[in-house]
Amino acid sequence: MSTATSTTYNYKVVRQFAIMTVIWGIVGMLVGVLIAAQLAFPELNLGLPWTSFGRLRPLHTNAVIFAFGGCALFATSYYAVQRTCQTRLFGGPLATFTFWGWQLVILLAAISLPLGITSSKEYAELEWPIDILIAVVWVSYAVVFFGTVMQRKTKHIYVGNWFFGGFILTVALLHIVNNIELPISLTKSYSVYAGATDAMIQWWYGHNAVGFFLTAGFLGMMYYFVPKQAGRPVYSYRLSIVHFWALIAVYIWAGPHHLHYTALPDWAQSLGMVMSLILLAPSWGGMINGMMTLSGAWHKLRTDPILRFLVVSLAFYGMSTFEGPMMAIKTVNALSHYTDWTIGHVHAGALGWVAMVSMGALYHMIPKVFGREQMYSVGLINTHFWMATIGTVLYIASMWVNGIAQGLMWRAVNSDGTLTYSFVEALEASHPGFVVRMIGGAIFFTGMLVMAYNTYRTVRQATPAEYEANARIAEVAH
Repeated sequence: MSTATSTTYNYKVVRQFAIMTVIWGIVGMLVGVLIAAQLAFPELNLGLPWTSFGRLRPLHTNAVIFAFGGCALFATSYYAVQRTCQTRLFGGPLATFTFWGWQLVILLAAISLPLGITSSKEYAELEWPIDILIAVVWVSYAVVFFGTVMQRKTKHIYVGNWFFGGFILTVALLHIVNNIELPISLTKSYSVYAGATDAMIQWWYGHNAVGFFLTAGFLGMMYYFVPKQAGRPVYSYRLSIVHFWALIAVYIWAGPHHLHYTALPDWAQSLGMVMSLILLAPSWGGMINGMMTLSGAWHKLRTDPILRFLVVSLAFYGMSTFEGPMMAIKTVNALSHYTDWTIGHVHAGALGWVAMVSMGALYHMIPKVFGREQMYSVGLINTHFWMATIGTVLYIASMWVNGIAQGLMWRAVNSDGTLTYSFVEALEASHPGFVVRMIGGAIFFTGMLVMAYNTYRTVRQATPAEYEANARIAEVAH
């Protein structure tokens, strides 16, 4: 095997992250199906603390967002930044460190959360020693990414890299501010913020996990892989710039929409609502930009399931970013919040947008970094697409129905002011939705197994010589 030089891209770290994306996707989604089943059939908690819903729910969140989604973002950003900058990844061993460091973070999360070692703060569940490791890995990631951009051979910084860069910087900010805590032992710490302030910090900063980890990061993916797969330039370069700066300026302020009807001051609640409503415009602008990139290439959807993944992910991005602002309206929020409607909304974004755009990007990228023409089976990609789509629709629809039923039942009052329904009655009404959600999740998870098989067969056919040949930096545009 030839030694790596400045004439080859560093695809090794991309291959590592790509494979782990698939593996962590299976793990995270399996836990997701299990906790969905626990809500439908509580016996599946098994009467043990380590397998209870309360312990496995944060494990699922961390495994699908930070393990599956995080590895997908590392893989695609490292791939796209090298290709668009026409240069090898900066920092050599540092890129390798980000891979092994991130896997260690995930492993420690998988051990500590079932044991109940947690700060119990959403998007900041992990305890302080793991937080410090995350910060070190993330700073290293920023050095590798921005170092690569700095040494680019191209004049232009491609728009996808702006989104990836914005995501890296903002996630560093949210992580550090949201996780400031006072350790009292190796496994226990308390937030430095008090009461309502802590809640506000969690949502003002922590919510950027939605705005930047789950939106800006994956938009970086969208802006590179949709044009590449469609074989068309981005529909509007100007719109992509407006999309970027509008998201950057506004998303940070949207978090307080989670705190309607709480101890948070009214002005802060209203600010979160207004900013969420404003966000609708750039979000849909970005969706339209992605969709319209297919101008002159719509016929490819008939034969290209990878493009189908990418386009349907944009449709779900549009739907989620309409639903979010609507749910942020205070009067709507009175019905929707703390119900399964919120869970449906989260998964419209997570399954429909984040997972689908990741899968489309991986199906495009894996053959490239393993020196293959295409995936082992295009037919299996198509099978996976339909399983992912059907699974997502079942999940979202069941949670919408459940959420509206719960919201209406919880706030129904009799003429004498007493509650019409008990909590148990609302729970009984939710049971069919829980079962449908579990079935939808199981179909989605099975699609992931199909992807793993397809990836395994693709990788098995590849040889190190093909890897090397495909990693050469050509003197042409990306």
